Amino acid sequence: MAVTLRDVARLAGVSIKTASNVVNGYSFVKPENRRRVEEALAATGYRPNIGARNLRRGRTGFIALVVPELGIPYFGELAGMVITAGREQGWNVLIEQTQASRDGERAVLAALGPHLIDAAIISPEALHASDFADLDPGVPLVMIGEHSVDVRIDHVAIDNVLAARTAVGHLVEIGRRRIAAIGAHPYRGTAALRLAGYHQALADAGLPELVRPALHYHRQDGAAAMASLLDLPEPPDAVFCFNDLLAVGALRAIADRGLRVPEDIAVVGFDNTEEGAYSRPTLTSIAPDKHAIAGTAVDLARRRIETDGEFEPEDIQTPFTLAIRESTSA
Repeated sequence: MAVTLRDVARLAGVSIKTASNVVNGYSFVKPENRRRVEEALAATGYRPNIGARNLRRGRTGFIALVVPELGIPYFGELAGMVITAGREQGWNVLIEQTQASRDGERAVLAALGPHLIDAAIISPEALHASDFADLDPGVPLVMIGEHSVDVRIDHVAIDNVLAARTAVGHLVEIGRRRIAAIGAHPYRGTAALRLAGYHQALADAGLPELVRPALHYHRQDGAAAMASLLDLPEPPDAVFCFNDLLAVGALRAIADRGLRVPEDIAVVGFDNTEEGAYSRPTLTSIAPDKHAIAGTAVDLARRRIETDGEFEPEDIQTPFTLAIRESTSA
């Protein structure tokens, strides 16, 4: 016979309401009662019926995560962390990808709604502010990543401008004087912010700019951009790539020309994905706290749902570091 909450409460010597408060994570439970309930939960192996709980609350038990591309390792790693954080809050996570196009992002936003999900965590690249009003899904939205779109919804991100300045500043500090950037893009919001940080760092150092675009943020795009830089009469002695895949492609192009990293050209990426930690040489990269981004976004979604949105939109900056590895430090 399945263990019930009544069984847990009887074993703990508390009311069913107190046992329920502990199971649901409410804070207003006396420490001694919480301890007894947690011990009873462990002893009985009780598992809450999430479906029944969500039905009583009028919820679906699902949240959505909307990202540009799961093939980009940063988003794949972040998705796993959102799934874990959502599970801890009693949610399953539905994942959609948009290919970073406005049409794709509008289509996904239009398809969401309270019949499917309780909230959505979105990482848009091309949406306009008007799209959010036109396609309001009727559920709480939390935006992750820095984007130029100005809408009044909860937002979790690192400071991309400062992060880019940090990356380029590191290249200046190790003595590089012809520093290129790979990743300029006509509508990616994060690209504009990272480019702004690159501009600021070079202006501070009094150094010239050398920028190459990337239509997509894949390895082949980084390799092609790096090859074009190496064809210049005066190639760069360092390159800042707007994500790790671009940087891995750049590493390949440099190796194909018989050049050495970092002796001839230093390389910095962005996102600190696992691939960069195992590339040859290993990749120096801006390291956003992905666990903090995922956990904060899920927690904001929970608070929105539980309070019916009765607090001002929050703009939360999570930390980042620069992970220095072989590509800038021999």
